[in-house]
Amino acid sequence: MAGEINPGEYKDVVLFLATAGVVVPLFRRLKISPILGFLGAGVLLGPFGLGALSDHIPWFSYFTISDPAEIGQLAELGVVFLLFMIGLELSWERLRLMRRMVFGLGGLQVLACTAAIAGAAYALGQPVGSALVLGAALSLSSTAIIMPLLAERKRQHTAAGRAIFSVLLFQDLAVAPILITLTVIGGQAGEVFSPKVFLAFVPAVVGLFALVVLGRLVLRPLMKSVAKAKSEELFMAASLLIVIGAGVLAAVAGLSMALGAFIAGLLLAETEYRHEVEVTIEPFKGLLLGLFFVSVGIGLDMSLLIGNFAQVMGIAAGVMALMTVIIFVLARLFGLKNRQAVEAALLLSAAGEFAFVILATAVGHGVVPKGVADTVLVASTLSMFTIPLLSGLSSRIGRGKAPVPSEAAPPPVTASEAPAVLVVGYGRVGKLVSGMLERHNIPWIGAERDARPIDAARREGKQIYFGDASRPEFLKRCGLDTARALVITMDSPEGTEAVVATARELRPDLTIVARARDARHAQRLYDLGATDAVPETIEASLQLSEAVLVDIGIPMGLVIASIHERRDEFRKLLNRPEALGGRTKRARDALNR
Repeated sequence: MAGEINPGEYKDVVLFLATAGVVVPLFRRLKISPILGFLGAGVLLGPFGLGALSDHIPWFSYFTISDPAEIGQLAELGVVFLLFMIGLELSWERLRLMRRMVFGLGGLQVLACTAAIAGAAYALGQPVGSALVLGAALSLSSTAIIMPLLAERKRQHTAAGRAIFSVLLFQDLAVAPILITLTVIGGQAGEVFSPKVFLAFVPAVVGLFALVVLGRLVLRPLMKSVAKAKSEELFMAASLLIVIGAGVLAAVAGLSMALGAFIAGLLLAETEYRHEVEVTIEPFKGLLLGLFFVSVGIGLDMSLLIGNFAQVMGIAAGVMALMTVIIFVLARLFGLKNRQAVEAALLLSAAGEFAFVILATAVGHGVVPKGVADTVLVASTLSMFTIPLLSGLSSRIGRGKAPVPSEAAPPPVTASEAPAVLVVGYGRVGKLVSGMLERHNIPWIGAERDARPIDAARREGKQIYFGDASRPEFLKRCGLDTARALVITMDSPEGTEAVVATARELRPDLTIVARARDARHAQRLYDLGATDAVPETIEASLQLSEAVLVDIGIPMGLVIASIHERRDEFRKLLNRPEALGGRTKRARDALNR
């Protein structure tokens, strides 16, 4: 029958989704990174796990991934989305403020660890090209595991946490050049040090230039057009198109898809659509990255671990020891105290997800023998399983005494990244509020759902972002966690209520001032947790009263005092109804009349 569905074709997808549904909640409850769960699930569900036993126990085949190659092809998008998000989270201003730690400590870490590991590999008999690739792959740590662990343990803002972030940031930036170099070297068929290698970089440079130019010409107008449509589905489709489209264009130019997505993220990072795209893409990134780690686990040949146990463990322990010593020394040179340096060195010592990408590319180009890569990947996976243990140990070491301010800590974040006030709604009222904040030199960030006023504001240098402020993740990315106050000037009563409720849930201590339609609406906002609600009808009546009283000759000081007194009375009636007993309803009715 045409169109008949074969359930077996969906078995791998169902297995992965079931794994995600079990692994993520379970590991979060145990306070362990879900990525380790995905790695373990991949080993269990792969051909070297339950698949190896299916010949003896046939029903195990129902719980085994049937087509690892197809899963692996889709899983590559996980790295593509990860690099896009890394590019999206960067800003030139942040790089400038942290340049010493990022390009100093981070750059020296990659170079020193690559040289040390490559030297060890060369001494063990690997050719120069293979040794260098192994060194580069194993010198990179796991951003996907380490950063969530730092956040969970509230260590990301310590001196060690900032140093770790700086190193991880440089490592992420280094992936693209490493992949380009591999692609070029792989195409030279053994002429690793030939002058032709440098000429081979020309197409890559031209492709990068074309991608950047095309992105600057197309991305912003595309997102502006989509934003005007006010369709969440269309915005999601456009965001996915940018990630995958940039990756495909890069692949056509002879570069990696991950590099193309990274460049697209960088180009979008300075636009007003940055935070909304982040919130939209995050679920896809998390799911596809989970699939990537499942595919890594699927390819983990447990027979290599059993048959070469001493060799695999030796590689894992040796690489981690080298990384720990080198990073500790560099961290001390960059001003970290002993405890902070140990914390950074332990967390960064294990291998990361990009080792799998780099070594897979190297094997495909014939730079690293497959047998060597497989053995090294088993060792890398084992080292990644130790990261949660190292995180617990390092955080206890770091808490051994009160944090001491260090020059290793980057300068304070800029006003654009940590606003004092977040203004939601940039219409006529929002512009007046933000203007008063600027008059008093108070840094602020704006959020607006209408794309039309954003364009003009961005041209004036205002920090306005397109997005839905009722979404918790969007508010967090706009700086709600560190803001001193939130001002909501939206003209939609329902939208205002949603933002107030979300913000109050996220920040019980936050000052929230909201625009209200009338007294009844103000009461609802107070009930939802607003610190102050300003009803338009009441404020208009007070302004009219002030004008007429002054015009008929009442002294200005007396009028202002009476207006303030009356405003306080209204605020008490609205904000503390339980203290007014039976008069509350009559008071509200009087205000609404």
